[in-house]
This record gives sequence, structure tokens and C-alpha cells, in this order.
Amino acid sequence: PCPDNDADVLAMTQARVLKKDPKAINHLGEKYCHGLLGLQKDMRRAVELWTEAAEHGLIQALFKLGSAYYDGDGVQKDVAK
Repeated sequence: PCPDNDADVLAMTQARVLKKDPKAINHLGEKYCHGLLGLQKDMRRAVELWTEAAEHGLIQALFKLGSAYYDGDGVQKDVAK
């Protein structure tokens, strides 16, 4: 069943993150990026999560990570990286 509130969605996502699910890790990074599900906006944490998801082979996370480095959002700007 799909959770019907932010706290339950966050708990379910975090449970999947603990199991190293790359899509869940990327999803949680998105929530930190935009400050959703009751989380405070935290680009550094988002970048950490996207890095982990990318290391697990998730292309979408690699794209988000590249965008963060290109824009210098949450990390030092590094267009070459």
C-alpha cells in the first residue's frame, strides 16, 4: 500500500535506502534537494546521496550529480567533473 502522509513516505524511503536501493537513495536526494517530505533543504546531503546512488550504477543520479557540479550547487563548481 502507498503511504498517505509525508512521514510514512519518508520512513518507507529510508527503509529502502538502508537496503542500498539506488532508486530510493536517488529519491531521497531529490527530497533533500527541494526540502520535501518535511526535510530541510540540504544540497550537501543531496549530493552525498546522489553520489552513492551513482556508485550503485543509477544513471539518473549521475545526471543530478553532474548538474550539481556544473552549477556549483552544494559542491564547489567543477565543470570538468
